[in-house]
Amino acid sequence: MSIEVKNLFKYYGEQAAVKDISFNVKSGEIVAFLGPNGAGKSTTMKVITGYIPASSGNATVCGMPVNVDSLDTRQIIGYLPEHNPLYLDMYVKEYMGFVAKIYKMSDVKDRVSDMIKRVGLEVEQDKKIGALSKGYRQRVGIAQAIIHDPKVLILDEPTSGLDPNQLVEIRELIRTIGKEKTVMLSTHIMQEVEAICDRVVIINKGEIVADDKASALANESNVQTVFVEFDKSVSKSQLKKITAISKLEATESGWLIESTETDDLRKLIAQFAQENQLLVLTLRKEEKSLEELFKNLTKS
Repeated sequence: MSIEVKNLFKYYGEQAAVKDISFNVKSGEIVAFLGPNGAGKSTTMKVITGYIPASSGNATVCGMPVNVDSLDTRQIIGYLPEHNPLYLDMYVKEYMGFVAKIYKMSDVKDRVSDMIKRVGLEVEQDKKIGALSKGYRQRVGIAQAIIHDPKVLILDEPTSGLDPNQLVEIRELIRTIGKEKTVMLSTHIMQEVEAICDRVVIINKGEIVADDKASALANESNVQTVFVEFDKSVSKSQLKKITAISKLEATESGWLIESTETDDLRKLIAQFAQENQLLVLTLRKEEKSLEELFKNLTKS
């Protein structure tokens, strides 16, 4: 495993920010680490990167125990914090060279040139970082996180505050990086998770509440939701004759119908239409979105 967390606790005073969590990230995976504000995402990421110590439990990266003073683990981890810390008065190329020298790289000039090209900063490389847009600053942050060619990349809110065009560009960059590295990222943008992540880990109030592929998590729900539109007006009382229905909601053009029964709700609706001489214009199963799932798992 590239990342392995076992029975991790982190206390701030008497308050537990992370409570006995365990999960792992396989080599080559892009895993989304999701949770509401204050759930323990950033704390967990800081422990994994060695930025802060755990109160108890273990975290390992590529088999090596994470320790605040361990330079060995830091050499194989790339980290972009939520608030991208950059030297705004430095030029892009100058800053990248500065970071490369911190890692004691021998081919600084070539590596800086390669990174600038890889993250699309060629046009901006001779500008001061403070003069860059938020999107380009994020590119600089990602570049400094991967300049030493780490095996594991930890990204905390990498697309926060970006416009739609910048979002697409950074997502594509992360997807490309994920083909050759293990990536763990936190975000509040569910479309981002569905677009680039292999797996989802959801934390709430310091505890893991879900860990699986997004599609598998959605399918775990025992609620069927179907949208139906008939050729004639149908009342709520009529539809309630379908015994499997647990919830009805009228829309502008039809009905959203829910059932917790195992029988296919679409068959029951089709049978109802036939018995009442109705023509079904639309009948489709509504898939539960990751956003709905997230809300259900993290609501108070």
